[in-house]
Amino acid sequence: MEPNLQYNFAEPGAVSVRIASAMRQRMFARFMRELVPKENETVLDIGVTADETYESSNYFEALYPYKHRIVAAGTDDAAFLERKYPGVKFQHADACALPFTDRSFDLVHSSAVWEHVGGEQNQARMLSECLRVARRGVFLTTPNRWFPIEFHTRLPLLHWLPKPIFRAILSKTPYAALANEAHLNLLTPADVRRFTRRHSEWNFDIRAVRLVGWPSNILLVAKRL
Repeated sequence: MEPNLQYNFAEPGAVSVRIASAMRQRMFARFMRELVPKENETVLDIGVTADETYESSNYFEALYPYKHRIVAAGTDDAAFLERKYPGVKFQHADACALPFTDRSFDLVHSSAVWEHVGGEQNQARMLSECLRVARRGVFLTTPNRWFPIEFHTRLPLLHWLPKPIFRAILSKTPYAALANEAHLNLLTPADVRRFTRRHSEWNFDIRAVRLVGWPSNILLVAKRL
């Protein structure tokens, strides 16, 4: 069994997909509330996908009101977004080595990408790159490893095991494609906090979106001092 380009195995109409769509709308609302983007500000959205399996695919481009200010970046060929959302510009880009100069954008947004860039060294590099190209603010989201259901496989509790054991077990299941650290490396709030410590010129706020009362997604809001 192979995941779609969003590293997910769920069918489009699955309950988990409908829940994820609602969560993404809540996270978008948090982005708008926390960073209060202005119409004249540029936004880099990192991690757009060529996969349109789900209604919430590329939700930022669908919901953001100032589409002419968005540069949509990703490793997939998502150039179709320029036609689907007039004003949006697509740029092929690696989140760990962004092809932009320092402070190229007022704001940087990325949702559910951080867990797919590889090990902790790459994850720390992605944060550094987001901060480097942002003038004012950065908003990153990622699933919380301590939520009892793993979102990509929908398996309960298995991901709470030490990562080598989790990956060894996962490699024997239909979800073996996600046993590779390069494809899935879940983060905890403590991991995110550790990544932020080397960036003294930023103010960081680590928050959560809750599902049935449990923190399901980590939100990192960064504002330049």
